[in-house]
Amino acid sequence: MKSWKKIVTLVLAVSFCASAALAVEGGNPKKGKYLYKKNCKECHSDGAEGGNLTPMSKTMSQWDRFFRRDKHKDKPEIWEKFSEKDLLDMNQFLFDHAADSDQPATCG
Repeated sequence: MKSWKKIVTLVLAVSFCASAALAVEGGNPKKGKYLYKKNCKECHSDGAEGGNLTPMSKTMSQWDRFFRRDKHKDKPEIWEKFSEKDLLDMNQFLFDHAADSDQPATCG
């Protein structure tokens, strides 16, 4: 019976660590919203080249994956103009207002 409790505890600990690894931390969402509206909305609005893209367009894990891995693959030069802090701030804003967040939002 004791080994069963150890297994449950281990599974819970691993689950917690895995979910925490997906969460973005340390960004300033207010600055991220400003940066997103200033730099991204021109190409990511209705009828624009990049199509309409708002925080609600992706889930929290999809935004994290985008900032961790995808990094604007089709136009990497866009990504290069931002500092790591700017990217963290935008990721925080988009993550905080993603489709599956507590506060889903558009970028209005």
